[in-house]
Amino acid sequence: MHRLLLPILVLCSLLLLVPTTDADTSCPSNTNYTRGSAFEANLNALLSSLPAAAAASSGFAENITGASTTDQPAYGLAQCRGDMNASDCHSCLDGLVHGMTGNAMCSFSFIPYFKCKLRYSNASFFGDVDTAMVFYTGNPYNATDPEQFTTRLNSLMGNLTTKAAYGSPTMFAVGSVAAPAPPFENIYGMAQCTRDLAADDCNQCLIDAVNLIPTCCNEKQGGRITYPSCSIGFEVYRFYNPQVAEAAMSPAAAPAGAGGSVNGSNHTVRTALLVSIPVAVTLLLLLVLLVVVVYLCKRNRKPREHVKTASNRHADDEEMRSSESLLYDLSTLRAATDNFSEENKLGEGGFGPVYKGTLQNGQDIAVKRLSATSQQGRLEMKNEVFLLAKLQHRNLVRLLGSCIEEHERILVYEFLTNNSLDKILFDPARQQELTWGQRHKIIEGIGRGLLYLHEDSRLTIIHRDLKASNILLDVHMNPKISDFGLAKLFNIESSVGNTSRIAGTYGYMAPEYALHGIFSAKSDVFSYGVLVLEIITGRRNTYTHASGPSEDLLTYVWRHWSRGSVQPLLEGCPGEGCRPQEILRCIHVGLLCVQEDPQLRPGMASVVVMLNSRSITLPAPAAPAFAAPAGRHAFTVTGNAQGAVRSDDGEDPLVRSRGHSVNDVSVSAVEPR
Repeated sequence: MHRLLLPILVLCSLLLLVPTTDADTSCPSNTNYTRGSAFEANLNALLSSLPAAAAASSGFAENITGASTTDQPAYGLAQCRGDMNASDCHSCLDGLVHGMTGNAMCSFSFIPYFKCKLRYSNASFFGDVDTAMVFYTGNPYNATDPEQFTTRLNSLMGNLTTKAAYGSPTMFAVGSVAAPAPPFENIYGMAQCTRDLAADDCNQCLIDAVNLIPTCCNEKQGGRITYPSCSIGFEVYRFYNPQVAEAAMSPAAAPAGAGGSVNGSNHTVRTALLVSIPVAVTLLLLLVLLVVVVYLCKRNRKPREHVKTASNRHADDEEMRSSESLLYDLSTLRAATDNFSEENKLGEGGFGPVYKGTLQNGQDIAVKRLSATSQQGRLEMKNEVFLLAKLQHRNLVRLLGSCIEEHERILVYEFLTNNSLDKILFDPARQQELTWGQRHKIIEGIGRGLLYLHEDSRLTIIHRDLKASNILLDVHMNPKISDFGLAKLFNIESSVGNTSRIAGTYGYMAPEYALHGIFSAKSDVFSYGVLVLEIITGRRNTYTHASGPSEDLLTYVWRHWSRGSVQPLLEGCPGEGCRPQEILRCIHVGLLCVQEDPQLRPGMASVVVMLNSRSITLPAPAAPAFAAPAGRHAFTVTGNAQGAVRSDDGEDPLVRSRGHSVNDVSVSAVEPR
């Protein structure tokens, strides 16, 4: 009887999670929308589309209606619990939409239910953590041994929080802990975030929810806690569908180590044989004839070096397999990209080609395939796997996983609809698509991402190759920094590094790095300043043999700024929504970032504050680097200076120019004349 009543009582208590008409008959002050307004029409269209959109895309959808046709857009998000199938998801969200008919005309709302949630607003909230409102309920029954139950529950929820935030592509995780012995209970748990969040934000939201357990359901056998941005639940019975949940937690991804250990063992045995057999033969020959041994050692020098290289490659592969990122089957990625077809090819860089792919669950992905001949690319791939697996921020591109199988080395990223910033910014036919509001959002977003890398992440990272082509844009034009192949990891105590091998892209390089190999957070700040000025003017920072260094972007901006003739600097921005004072402030910040002396450049924390606060008086910038008058160091690049210069610390840098041969570009440091 007890087992029959328990689910019924829990179901009844969960009804508390559905807002009642009485609870929603009013809105906070000044948050009502007008009946018959454009917002109401956009909201109705939004709500009618979200259930089907979420059901068709693995239980999550976000949308905007009216952004291009009115000034009253509606922003909405819908999500179903990860163990729900498409039909149940659609029905659950439909129920929430129909239940809103009696609500007051609020310009924002959050409608939760433990199996699905719906949220809308007249302002964008995508990517922002919201824990201002919470709904919770507890199981009416007490745990058999409260102290022991609480200990096991805390352990379970801690594991699920980490797994949902960092280990699940759908930000959803379920699990259980078995009872040590009767009469103790098994505990089943669930944790989920809305998929617009960065992993660190998801983790913090779930931690906040777990910390509410003593308030909501202290020593109870179950409980449900729902924030707008995340939810958790636990019970002494399995309240989720384990088959569907398992698929949601690892869509089309091979479990770490599932396919790697056997291949790894074979490679290990093969390498051991390649090393041990020559050694045994050499020892045998040593007993016969010393001269033959010497001859064989000289002759076999290259094969032994080959074995060493293969062994190093194997060690790198094993390190990447043991990283925090997911491993994908090669067959899955071949199917997703139509066997890496040319039709799915998005582009190609120094690492290798990049393809668009679609997994079986409908998720779009970007697949970066390492060129078989790229020794440098292998090192960059290792760098990306280890760094991006640990870096999670809304303005950094998300690494979904990797594939190390047969002779393939592949990285799998989230797919971003609008490609890279340079494809729009420097295309005369498309650059007018970028409004000033979007450009300002891109400038701010890149700044926040760089601040996270330098100061707020678990690691301290210097990117070293920040440029327009490494800024990707999602469907809402939110920027995400990509390509961490050249990034350098710093200790907390360290602030400056030095290398004899220059790697990066001329035009974005700080002078101390380009000329002397000295890099730091301030060299990233320089690259950011160049990028800001490019975004504002719509012009590349190029050096050409015909025009000379005096015509580069930094000199162009500085000439107009220092003479007070700033109108030409505003012409690259579309007139619609143009805010001259805001643009000039961004130019001012950009010029502060590209000053020749690294000590004069602001840190990214100061940059982010300066971009968002008009009350701060900005210092006067000094002349930019590479725009110095005669008698000072200058930097000359002939040819197309947008070519990248990339190397590891064991090779000479290679200057590559998109669409040109290596000989088309030359670089030289020019001493004072």
